[in-house]
Amino acid sequence: MPAMTTAVIENYKKIQTILISQPQPQRSPYFELEERYKLQIDFRPFVQVDPVTEKEFRKFRIRPDEFTAVIFTSKSAIEHFFRMCEEMRIKMSQETKYFCSSEAVANYLQKFILYRKRKVFVGTKSIEDLANYFSKHSKEKFLLPCSNLGSLDVVKFLELKKVNFQEALMYRTVSADLSDLKDITYDVLVFFSPIDLQSLYENFPDFKQNETRIAVFGNFTLKAAEDCGLFVNIKAPAAEAPSMTMALENYLRVSNK
Repeated sequence: MPAMTTAVIENYKKIQTILISQPQPQRSPYFELEERYKLQIDFRPFVQVDPVTEKEFRKFRIRPDEFTAVIFTSKSAIEHFFRMCEEMRIKMSQETKYFCSSEAVANYLQKFILYRKRKVFVGTKSIEDLANYFSKHSKEKFLLPCSNLGSLDVVKFLELKKVNFQEALMYRTVSADLSDLKDITYDVLVFFSPIDLQSLYENFPDFKQNETRIAVFGNFTLKAAEDCGLFVNIKAPAAEAPSMTMALENYLRVSNK
């Protein structure tokens, strides 16, 4: 991925290659996009999740079984919570309550617990959807498994609702090694979080944009890209493009016509 200069003009040059900074899914609209426009779309996670060791976690003097409820905001949080319980030889009480920020997170929880025998509360899309549940269960002592990045929005919300909770660092999200991409160029780079951009510059400190198109998902990612001096060509979500695949297709209709 050689050095480039920052683009300032949208020229809609034809796109042939796209790199998605996420793991390759089994099924995805990206595959249809690839076939429809005769593209090469590659998937490569720009970050990786490393576990906090049991030895390190014990230094925090936190025992999961001393909490009556657990808040999950991601699949990684679920995985590392139950990994830590297993390594610490802790068995959570049958009465433990689980508060999941979304249906996808709650569905994943079923891999780790006997769902019907637990008390599970589910938000539609975000932690804010659980506001009423937190009010009804205000006497619970909550544990919030998280990464080194924290969950700033979640923490602010819980503090606002006066929830009795404690964060527990159980895993770290760090930059992946992308050194094998140093001699490879793509017409479009797609980013989904600020840490993806952090990883880009940690791996390639001299990265310049040149004619590479930059696609971002979300306002935080957009701001991170602009703070890096990048010209953002493709943005999602938007009224006309709620998903990244739709945003890419809208651009491709012009660039590859």
